[in-house]
Amino acid sequence: MLDDGALDRLERAFAHDFADRELLRLALVHRSYASEEGLSESYERLEFLGDAVLQLAVTHYLFATYPDLAEGEMAKVRAAVVNERTLAAMARRLGVADAILLGRGEELTGGRDKDSILSDVVESILGAVYLEAGFEAVRSIIDAHWAVLIDERATHPGRRDYKTRLQEDLARSGVRPVYEVDEEGPEHAKRFTARVVVDGQVLGTGAGTSKKRAEQEAAEAAAAALATNGVPPAADDA
Repeated sequence: MLDDGALDRLERAFAHDFADRELLRLALVHRSYASEEGLSESYERLEFLGDAVLQLAVTHYLFATYPDLAEGEMAKVRAAVVNERTLAAMARRLGVADAILLGRGEELTGGRDKDSILSDVVESILGAVYLEAGFEAVRSIIDAHWAVLIDERATHPGRRDYKTRLQEDLARSGVRPVYEVDEEGPEHAKRFTARVVVDGQVLGTGAGTSKKRAEQEAAEAAAAALATNGVPPAADDA
Protein backbone atom coordinates (compact mmCIF):
# COMPACT_ATOMS: atom_id res chain seq x y z
CA MET A 1 0.00 0.00 0.00
CA LEU A 2 1.19 3.53 -0.74
CA ASP A 3 2.58 5.69 2.01
CA ASP A 4 1.23 9.16 2.65
CA GLY A 5 4.31 10.76 1.08
CA ALA A 6 3.47 9.35 -2.34
CA LEU A 7 -0.10 10.60 -2.04
CA ASP A 8 1.13 14.01 -0.90
CA ARG A 9 3.26 14.31 -4.04
CA LEU A 10 0.32 13.45 -6.27
CA GLU A 11 -1.93 15.96 -4.53
CA ARG A 12 0.67 18.68 -5.08
CA ALA A 13 1.08 17.70 -8.73
CA PHE A 14 -2.67 17.86 -9.37
CA ALA A 15 -3.17 20.82 -7.01
CA HIS A 16 -5.96 19.07 -5.14
CA ASP A 17 -6.00 17.91 -1.52
CA PHE A 18 -8.27 14.90 -1.17
CA ALA A 19 -10.57 14.87 1.84
CA ASP A 20 -10.99 11.14 1.14
CA ARG A 21 -7.54 9.65 0.68
CA GLU A 22 -9.05 6.23 -0.02
CA LEU A 23 -10.65 7.62 -3.16
CA LEU A 24 -7.22 8.72 -4.40
CA ARG A 25 -5.75 5.31 -3.53
CA LEU A 26 -8.51 3.59 -5.50
CA ALA A 27 -7.64 5.76 -8.51
CA LEU A 28 -4.19 4.14 -8.47
CA VAL A 29 -5.22 0.47 -8.19
CA HIS A 30 -4.55 -1.51 -11.37
CA ARG A 31 -6.65 -4.63 -11.95
CA SER A 32 -3.56 -6.83 -11.45
CA TYR A 33 -3.03 -5.42 -7.97
CA ALA A 34 -6.72 -5.71 -7.10
CA SER A 35 -6.66 -9.37 -8.16
CA GLU A 36 -3.56 -10.22 -6.14
CA GLU A 37 -4.74 -8.38 -3.04
CA GLY A 38 -8.31 -9.64 -3.19
CA LEU A 39 -9.76 -6.17 -3.67
CA SER A 40 -13.23 -5.81 -5.11
CA GLU A 41 -12.46 -2.83 -7.33
CA SER A 42 -9.72 -1.28 -9.46
CA TYR A 43 -9.45 2.18 -10.98
CA GLU A 44 -11.37 1.19 -14.12
CA ARG A 45 -14.72 2.76 -13.21
CA LEU A 46 -13.00 5.97 -12.16
CA GLU A 47 -11.02 5.95 -15.42
CA PHE A 48 -14.26 5.63 -17.40
CA LEU A 49 -15.70 8.62 -15.54
CA GLY A 50 -12.48 10.62 -15.80
CA ASP A 51 -12.27 10.14 -19.55
CA ALA A 52 -15.71 11.72 -19.99
CA VAL A 53 -14.92 14.56 -17.58
CA LEU A 54 -11.62 15.30 -19.30
CA GLN A 55 -13.29 15.37 -22.72
CA LEU A 56 -15.90 17.80 -21.40
CA ALA A 57 -13.35 20.02 -19.64
CA VAL A 58 -11.17 20.32 -22.75
CA THR A 59 -14.25 20.98 -24.90
CA HIS A 60 -15.42 23.66 -22.48
CA TYR A 61 -11.99 25.33 -22.58
CA LEU A 62 -11.98 25.32 -26.38
CA PHE A 63 -15.55 26.59 -26.60
CA ALA A 64 -14.92 29.46 -24.16
CA THR A 65 -11.44 30.42 -25.35
CA TYR A 66 -11.77 30.10 -29.12
CA PRO A 67 -15.22 31.37 -30.19
CA ASP A 68 -14.17 31.45 -33.85
CA LEU A 69 -12.94 27.85 -33.97
CA ALA A 70 -15.26 25.66 -36.02
CA GLU A 71 -16.72 22.45 -34.61
CA GLY A 72 -14.52 20.26 -36.79
CA GLU A 73 -11.36 22.09 -35.73
CA MET A 74 -12.35 21.85 -32.06
CA ALA A 75 -12.77 18.11 -32.48
CA LYS A 76 -9.29 17.83 -34.03
CA VAL A 77 -7.67 19.83 -31.25
CA ARG A 78 -9.44 17.81 -28.56
CA ALA A 79 -8.35 14.54 -30.18
CA ALA A 80 -4.77 15.84 -30.29
CA VAL A 81 -4.64 16.60 -26.56
CA VAL A 82 -6.82 13.80 -25.20
CA ASN A 83 -5.24 10.56 -26.34
CA GLU A 84 -3.10 7.80 -24.90
CA ARG A 85 0.23 9.29 -25.95
CA THR A 86 -0.35 12.81 -24.65
CA LEU A 87 -1.94 11.58 -21.43
CA ALA A 88 0.99 9.23 -20.79
CA ALA A 89 3.38 12.14 -21.32
CA MET A 90 1.35 14.18 -18.83
CA ALA A 91 1.49 11.29 -16.36
CA ARG A 92 5.28 11.18 -16.57
CA ARG A 93 5.53 14.92 -16.07
CA LEU A 94 3.28 14.79 -13.02
CA GLY A 95 5.11 11.83 -11.46
CA VAL A 96 2.15 9.44 -11.62
CA ALA A 97 4.15 6.30 -12.47
CA ASP A 98 5.73 5.82 -9.05
CA ALA A 99 2.36 5.85 -7.31
CA ILE A 100 0.51 3.24 -9.39
CA LEU A 101 -0.37 0.06 -7.51
CA LEU A 102 0.54 -2.87 -9.77
CA GLY A 103 0.51 -6.62 -9.38
CA ARG A 104 3.86 -8.42 -9.42
CA GLY A 105 3.43 -9.77 -12.94
CA GLU A 106 2.50 -6.39 -14.39
CA GLU A 107 5.39 -4.80 -12.53
CA LEU A 108 7.86 -7.31 -13.98
CA THR A 109 6.66 -6.69 -17.54
CA GLY A 110 7.20 -2.93 -17.32
CA GLY A 111 3.63 -1.92 -16.59
CA ARG A 112 4.75 1.19 -14.75
CA ASP A 113 5.99 2.67 -18.04
CA LYS A 114 3.18 1.52 -20.33
CA ASP A 115 1.38 4.40 -22.03
CA SER A 116 -1.95 2.59 -21.73
CA ILE A 117 -1.69 2.31 -17.94
CA LEU A 118 -0.26 5.78 -17.40
CA SER A 119 -2.99 7.41 -19.46
CA ASP A 120 -5.70 5.43 -17.69
CA VAL A 121 -4.44 6.52 -14.27
CA VAL A 122 -4.42 10.19 -15.21
CA GLU A 123 -8.07 9.82 -16.19
CA SER A 124 -8.93 7.86 -13.06
CA ILE A 125 -7.40 10.58 -10.85
CA LEU A 126 -9.43 13.21 -12.70
CA GLY A 127 -12.50 11.05 -12.14
CA ALA A 128 -11.72 10.94 -8.43
CA VAL A 129 -11.27 14.72 -8.30
CA TYR A 130 -14.61 15.16 -10.04
CA LEU A 131 -16.41 12.87 -7.59
CA GLU A 132 -15.00 14.69 -4.59
CA ALA A 133 -14.90 18.31 -5.71
CA GLY A 134 -16.94 18.65 -8.89
CA PHE A 135 -16.34 19.90 -12.39
CA GLU A 136 -14.77 23.24 -11.46
CA ALA A 137 -11.94 21.46 -9.66
CA VAL A 138 -11.22 19.43 -12.81
CA ARG A 139 -11.34 22.60 -14.92
CA SER A 140 -8.69 24.14 -12.67
CA ILE A 141 -6.41 21.17 -13.34
CA ILE A 142 -7.01 21.47 -17.07
CA ASP A 143 -6.18 25.18 -16.94
CA ALA A 144 -2.97 24.44 -15.06
CA HIS A 145 -1.68 21.49 -17.06
CA TRP A 146 -3.47 21.23 -20.41
CA ALA A 147 -4.01 24.86 -21.42
CA VAL A 148 -0.59 25.38 -23.02
CA LEU A 149 -0.95 22.21 -25.08
CA ILE A 150 -4.51 23.09 -26.10
CA ASP A 151 -3.49 26.62 -27.07
CA GLU A 152 -0.60 25.34 -29.17
CA ARG A 153 -2.83 22.99 -31.13
CA ALA A 154 -5.68 25.48 -31.44
CA THR A 155 -3.51 28.32 -32.74
CA HIS A 156 -1.46 26.11 -35.08
CA PRO A 157 -3.94 23.49 -36.31
CA GLY A 158 -2.30 20.79 -38.37
CA ARG A 159 1.20 22.15 -37.73
CA ARG A 160 2.51 18.84 -36.46
CA ASP A 161 1.05 17.04 -39.45
CA TYR A 162 3.00 18.81 -42.22
CA LYS A 163 5.55 16.02 -42.61
CA THR A 164 2.82 13.42 -42.92
CA ARG A 165 0.76 15.55 -45.28
CA LEU A 166 3.76 16.29 -47.47
CA GLN A 167 4.68 12.63 -47.67
CA GLU A 168 1.11 11.71 -48.64
CA ASP A 169 0.97 14.43 -51.31
CA LEU A 170 4.27 13.37 -52.86
CA ALA A 171 3.36 9.68 -52.70
CA ARG A 172 0.65 10.33 -55.29
CA SER A 173 3.44 11.18 -57.73
CA GLY A 174 5.55 8.22 -56.70
CA VAL A 175 8.25 10.26 -54.96
CA ARG A 176 9.28 10.68 -51.35
CA PRO A 177 10.87 13.57 -49.41
CA VAL A 178 14.34 13.32 -47.89
CA TYR A 179 15.25 15.51 -44.92
CA GLU A 180 18.77 16.88 -44.56
CA VAL A 181 19.51 18.55 -41.23
CA ASP A 182 22.47 20.65 -40.10
CA GLU A 183 23.10 21.77 -36.53
CA GLU A 184 25.23 24.47 -34.96
CA GLY A 185 25.85 26.06 -31.60
CA PRO A 186 26.67 24.71 -28.12
CA GLU A 187 24.79 21.80 -26.57
CA HIS A 188 22.57 24.05 -24.45
CA ALA A 189 21.61 26.30 -27.37
CA LYS A 190 21.70 24.26 -30.56
CA ARG A 191 20.09 25.55 -33.74
CA PHE A 192 18.92 23.20 -36.46
CA THR A 193 18.38 23.90 -40.16
CA ALA A 194 16.44 21.41 -42.29
CA ARG A 195 15.93 21.01 -46.02
CA VAL A 196 13.33 18.91 -47.79
CA VAL A 197 14.90 17.39 -50.87
CA VAL A 198 12.80 15.81 -53.61
CA ASP A 199 14.56 14.16 -56.55
CA GLY A 200 17.71 16.14 -55.83
CA GLN A 201 15.95 19.50 -55.53
CA VAL A 202 15.38 21.49 -52.34
CA LEU A 203 11.63 21.96 -52.02
CA GLY A 204 11.58 23.75 -48.66
CA THR A 205 13.79 24.85 -45.76
CA GLY A 206 13.15 25.44 -42.08
CA ALA A 207 14.92 26.21 -38.82
CA GLY A 208 14.30 25.64 -35.15
CA THR A 209 15.66 24.78 -31.74
CA SER A 210 15.11 21.07 -32.34
CA LYS A 211 15.54 18.75 -35.30
CA LYS A 212 11.85 17.89 -35.23
CA ARG A 213 10.75 21.53 -35.28
CA ALA A 214 13.14 22.39 -38.13
CA GLU A 215 11.84 19.47 -40.18
CA GLN A 216 8.24 20.54 -39.59
CA GLU A 217 9.06 24.09 -40.70
CA ALA A 218 10.76 22.74 -43.82
CA ALA A 219 7.82 20.46 -44.56
CA GLU A 220 5.41 23.40 -44.19
CA ALA A 221 7.47 25.44 -46.67
CA ALA A 222 7.65 22.48 -49.04
CA ALA A 223 3.88 21.96 -48.84
CA ALA A 224 3.35 25.60 -49.79
CA ALA A 225 5.76 25.30 -52.73
CA LEU A 226 4.07 22.10 -53.82
CA ALA A 227 0.67 23.78 -53.78
CA THR A 228 1.99 26.62 -55.95
CA ASN A 229 4.32 24.86 -58.36
CA GLY A 230 3.40 21.18 -58.23
CA VAL A 231 5.84 18.30 -57.87
CA PRO A 232 9.21 19.25 -59.44
CA PRO A 233 10.46 17.10 -62.30
CA ALA A 234 12.98 14.43 -61.46
CA ALA A 235 16.59 15.58 -61.67
CA ASP A 236 17.24 13.18 -64.57
CA ASP A 237 14.29 14.64 -66.51
CA ALA A 238 15.09 18.30 -65.98
